[in-house]
Amino acid sequence: MLQSIRDRSRSWGAKIIIGAVVVTMALFGVESLVGLLGNSGEDIAEVNGETITRQQLEMEVQRAIRSGQVPPEQERQLRNEMLNELISVRLLTQYTDEGGMHLSENQLDELIVSLPEFQDQEGRFSQELFRNRLASAGYTPLSFRDQLRTDMKRQQLEQGMALSEFTLPAERETLGALQRQTRDFRYHALTVDDLESLPEADDQAIQRYYEENTEDFRRPEQVRLDYVVLDRQQMAQDVDVEEDALRERWNATSADADRRVSHIMLTYGEERTREEAEAALQDVRERLNDGDAFEDVAAEVSEDNVSAEQGGDLGVISRGFFGEAFEDAAFSLDEGQVSEIVETDNGLHLIKVTELERPDFEEVRDQLEREIALSRVSDQFNEKAQQLIDRSFAADDLQSVADEIGLTLQTSDWMSRDEAEGVLSEPGVMQQAFSDDVIEEGYNSEVIELDEDRRMVLRVADHRDASVLELDEVREEVRSRVETRLRREALRELAAERVKQLRSGDSPDIDWESAEDVGRQSSADVSQSVIEAVFRLPAPKNGEAVFGHVVDGDEAILIALDSVEEGEVDEQVEQFVARMAERLRVQAAIQGLLETLRDQADIERL
Repeated sequence: MLQSIRDRSRSWGAKIIIGAVVVTMALFGVESLVGLLGNSGEDIAEVNGETITRQQLEMEVQRAIRSGQVPPEQERQLRNEMLNELISVRLLTQYTDEGGMHLSENQLDELIVSLPEFQDQEGRFSQELFRNRLASAGYTPLSFRDQLRTDMKRQQLEQGMALSEFTLPAERETLGALQRQTRDFRYHALTVDDLESLPEADDQAIQRYYEENTEDFRRPEQVRLDYVVLDRQQMAQDVDVEEDALRERWNATSADADRRVSHIMLTYGEERTREEAEAALQDVRERLNDGDAFEDVAAEVSEDNVSAEQGGDLGVISRGFFGEAFEDAAFSLDEGQVSEIVETDNGLHLIKVTELERPDFEEVRDQLEREIALSRVSDQFNEKAQQLIDRSFAADDLQSVADEIGLTLQTSDWMSRDEAEGVLSEPGVMQQAFSDDVIEEGYNSEVIELDEDRRMVLRVADHRDASVLELDEVREEVRSRVETRLRREALRELAAERVKQLRSGDSPDIDWESAEDVGRQSSADVSQSVIEAVFRLPAPKNGEAVFGHVVDGDEAILIALDSVEEGEVDEQVEQFVARMAERLRVQAAIQGLLETLRDQADIERL
C-alpha cells in the first residue's frame, strides 16, 4: 500500500497531478471548468458519507491499462483492486484533513512552476508545454487541483511516518547477513498424477463455496446490441483499379522522389560567350542522341572538374539542395531522361537522371490500389455517412436504416461495460451503449466516429440489470474451483506426509533436483515461492538436511535444505537492505493506520 501511494506521488503523471491545476488556476483563470473527478457519474461506493463515482474508477482503470501496468484481459480483476485503492485513498485523505494538514496556494504555485516537466530548455515555465501535457494526461484543471491537494497531504503523512522510523546498527547487521546468505537445496514437484485418486466436489461443497463467494458470481449490468458499421476500407475492396491508373499513380509518386543525377556543365564569360556555350551543348546533345554514353561525354567536355571525373555523377539529390532552375529540370525527368539546356549561376547544364529512389512498382502495387480505391469511394462514403446520421436519428429501429443504406445489421452477445470485444471495445462505443438515451429511451445512438474510415450506430436489442447468478448457471465453474482447491489441499497433505517420512529417517523414492548457491533474489530455475520457502527453513545442523514443502500453483514442492553459506559483505547492498527495512516499517505503519481507519469507517459499496 505504501509503495502504491509513493508511486502515485512521485511518478511523472503524479507530478502533473501534484502541480498542474494550481498553475492553471493561478495563471490562466479557469475556475469555471468542470472537473473530470467531480460528482458526475454513478456512485459506486460511499466512505464516511463521501461518494466515489464510477467515472473516477473507470479513469483509474484505463490509466493503469494504458500505462501497460495491467493487461486488458485482467481489467475485471483490476477494477475491484482499484476500487479498494480509491477507498483507501479517501480514508487517508479524510484522516489528513481531520489532522489539519494544510498547503497554501503559494506553496502549490511554487511547486508547479518548479517542475521540470513544464519547463522549456532554458528552465523557464512554459504555458504551452503545461497546456499540452495537462491535456495529454486527460485531466481538467479542477480535477488536477483536487488530486494535487490529496497527493501532497498523503505525502506529508508518509514523510512524517518515515521520519519517525529508524533501524539500530545491530538490526542492520543482522538484516545484511540474512540478505547476502545463499543456500544449497534439493526439490521435487508433486503433481495430481502422484495422488491415488482425484478428489471430486460433492453438492454440499459446491453449495457451501457458492454461498461463501457469492460476490464472485455477480453478473454486471449487460446489454445485447444491434449495430451497423459504415467502413470506407470495406467499400474500397469492391473497387476494381485499372493497371493504367496504378502506373499513373506510381509515376506521380516520382515527382518529388530523391534521385541520382549526372550533369555536363559549360561555363561562359571570358573564354566564350553564352551563345557559344549553348551551341557547344547543342552539339553535345546530338552526340548523346547518336548514342554516345553520357558519362564518357561528361568526362570529356564537362567543366565541372570534380563530377567530370565521375562521369558527371552528382550523387543522390533531394529538393532544396540545388537551385530552383536545376531542381525544376531534374525533378521533371524520368529515369534515363536528359534535360534540355538549363541555365544556373554556374553556367549551362545538361542533366540526366540515372536512378530514381522509389520502391519497385510490384512492391507498392497493393498500397497504390488501396489509395486509388479509397479516393474513388470517398464521395460515396461521405454521402452514406450523412445518410446514416439523418436516418438513424429519425428511425424507430436499426434494421430499416441498414436496409436503406445498404449495410449489414450485426448483433452482439450479452456484454457489460467491461466485456466488449472487437469493434465494440473501441473508445466511445460502450459509453453510447449504456447512455440513458439508448438504454432507457430505446433510441438509436448518435453516429460514433471510430476513425476516419469508419462510422457506427448502435441500438440496445436487450438489457438486463446487474444481479447475482443462480447456482445452476455457474455450477460447473463452482465445481471447477472447488475441485482445484481440493486437489491442492490433497497435494499439500501428501507433501506433508512425505516430509514427515523424511524427517523420521525414512527414505521414500524421490527424484530430487539440485539448486546451489541460491540467494533470496536469485534467478534460479525455481519459482520465487519455492525460494521464499527455502529461506524460511532453519539452517541445517550436524550436516543433516532440513525438510519442508510449499504449494506452488498446481504443484506441491518438497524441499530438502542441505547447507547455508554466508555471502560476501557488500556495503552498497547493506545500505539498500537498511533502507528497505525502514520502508517496510513505514509500510506496516501505514497499513496499520488504514486497517484502523477501515474498522472505524462507514464504508458502503453501492
